[in-house]
Amino acid sequence: MSALTGARLEVSLPESGGGVRRHELGAPYEWCRPEAPIRARKAYAAAHVVPLMGADNTPGAPANLDWESTLAFRRELWSYGLGVADAMDTAQRGMGLDWEATRELIQRVGAEAKTVANARSGATAGLSVRDLVACGAGTDQLELEAVPAGAVGVAMALDAYREQLAAVEESGPKAIIMASRALARAAAGPDDYLRVYSTLIGEAKEPVVLHWLGTMFDPALKGYWGSEDIPAATRTFLDLVHAHADKIDGVKVSLLDAEHEKSLRAELPSGVRLYTGDDFNYPELIHGDGERQSDALLGIFAAIYPAASAALQAYDDGRGEEARAILDSTRDLGRHIFSAPTFYYKTGIAFIAWLNGQQPGFQMVGGLQSGRSVVHLARTFELADRAGLLRDPELAVRRMSAYLDVNGVAQ
Repeated sequence: MSALTGARLEVSLPESGGGVRRHELGAPYEWCRPEAPIRARKAYAAAHVVPLMGADNTPGAPANLDWESTLAFRRELWSYGLGVADAMDTAQRGMGLDWEATRELIQRVGAEAKTVANARSGATAGLSVRDLVACGAGTDQLELEAVPAGAVGVAMALDAYREQLAAVEESGPKAIIMASRALARAAAGPDDYLRVYSTLIGEAKEPVVLHWLGTMFDPALKGYWGSEDIPAATRTFLDLVHAHADKIDGVKVSLLDAEHEKSLRAELPSGVRLYTGDDFNYPELIHGDGERQSDALLGIFAAIYPAASAALQAYDDGRGEEARAILDSTRDLGRHIFSAPTFYYKTGIAFIAWLNGQQPGFQMVGGLQSGRSVVHLARTFELADRAGLLRDPELAVRRMSAYLDVNGVAQ
């Protein structure tokens, strides 16, 4: 990466205690796209969705997406050598993106991935659709209040999973079996989880990814795998993985606990990847300890994708320390975007996309653009600039200034 020269820009950013501070922007970095597929790590960026700006983007309204902007963002991620993790929590599953819109998203991104795979050039040359995109299969077509505790509710969750798994497989992406609010509500203990997941894995046509999402991302998943005790839940999880290792591509763990991930990683069967979902500690987990390292399936990669790609390219070239330094340079931004309440992290990712001209307005499905404060997003702007991730500083300053003006912050 190399810094570009040019006139410096300034913007007034609000302070949490009142008043403003002047922030002078640095020069953006010139991030290079890879000329061939990235090999040292397998990495998926969990992408957000862009609503139509004129749609009824209010809480509870059906999602109405801007398909061109949504798919263009995925093409951008592919051009940097990253896979796309779609129809997951970053895309607002369970927070505004309903199942009908999700089904269409899976179909559209699958078709787009087939086009990219058939092009057989550059960063995606020789990659399959499953390399390019993995999509979440869950149970969110169910009304949670209608799911009873016990066997009937467990059966409802299994049938809902089957419907969504079929939709993913028919469209071509790799399937990610997402954590289910319905199953968490219905299951009596570990055996119910093992029975549902074993059935799904056995019926899947291709190896799947298992997703363990912590309560900091979704409080409704309390007690997942049949216990609130993480060591006990981990034993159940590992029992499942070892019993079906040949049908499991990898596991994505989003508990924001680096030591737990390292321990789990060491106990996985050979050939089962650990896709880190730790948006706080990803630099050290991806870098590894000299013996093992994590692959990646991260929401933060949707915000830092040029830097993430540069780091992965450096790993491919044997420049491990440079790769780690690039990832470390984005850590403050990642910790800020994913700060508590963590489930609103999607707002920061959409905000950076808007600042970078990747969507026409700062809106989100379900009105989630209101999920973060003005001061929080001002800090997001500052940290994105420090990481060299505002690709057009003049545009970013214009949009930031307009946002602050609308929100009553004097410039």
